[in-house]
Amino acid sequence: MLVHKHKKPTYQIQMPLTSLIDIVFMLLIYFLLTTSFMVDEGIKINLPQAKASQPQTTEEIVIYVDKEGKTFIAEKQIPQDVLFNRLKEMIGNDKDRLVIVKSDRTVILNKVVKVMDLAKAAGAARLCLATEKGF
Repeated sequence: MLVHKHKKPTYQIQMPLTSLIDIVFMLLIYFLLTTSFMVDEGIKINLPQAKASQPQTTEEIVIYVDKEGKTFIAEKQIPQDVLFNRLKEMIGNDKDRLVIVKSDRTVILNKVVKVMDLAKAAGAARLCLATEKGF
């Protein structure tokens, strides 16, 4: 009589995938939260578009001009007669501080030019007009 020994089934080592999936999702959430997001400061304007534009990284003064020609600094409406004194106060001794004018693309050009003239008269050595990239 022949006796056959039954072979025990071999166990394969399996890597636990649930912890690996958890780590991948945590990394995904981390990179989503740490990426740079474009933040609108609350004033609804449509910037003009340009092909060659670069993001600014230094601390600057941003002046908004909406569709009606009203001027804003940091979401606070400032009349144009007070704008000169406010800009002069903000610029202070730092003549190299950048002043950015963000105006709606439908605003009359003369209103934007007046704001830029006020900024230049207040002592802004560096002045630029913000645009959106692309056509």
